Amino acid sequence: MGSGGGIPGLVLATVWASGGVLSDSMEKRTRFLSEVSEWTGAPSYGVETGRMEELARREDLEATFNLVVARLFGPPAVTAECAVRFLNIGGVLLVSEPPESDGSRWNQEGLAKLGLEFSLLNFPTGSIAYFRKVADTPSVYPRPNGAPGRKPLWR
Repeated sequence: MGSGGGIPGLVLATVWASGGVLSDSMEKRTRFLSEVSEWTGAPSYGVETGRMEELARREDLEATFNLVVARLFGPPAVTAECAVRFLNIGGVLLVSEPPESDGSRWNQEGLAKLGLEFSLLNFPTGSIAYFRKVADTPSVYPRPNGAPGRKPLWR
């Protein structure tokens, strides 16, 4: 989610090579990702251009993935809201956290509204916010383009 110029998306596609999808809202970035996918020996993956709020509503992408990864995508409430509809029930969202995070950036009540359970994985080199989708997400989420950022579910 928000692959940017490709790191870590291209690394993950190489490691898993399981037909994942790299996405970004900027066409210049996704054009590069598409070009790389055509290189000899490149991993097989799809590329989607668009805002996450829009892509999450596409029938072919909704509730399709077991894993969604985000790094520097946006504030916690925006990241969770934009990612949740891509996940199937039981699917996992991983979000890189700032060093020495205590997880307080993630509001349990707001996450529950989205159908997500939260735990924090701490490592010597950093932390990862780990979410499991445990319930269907209400149809109002994600809200239309820009709404998650303008009026986040929590601050």
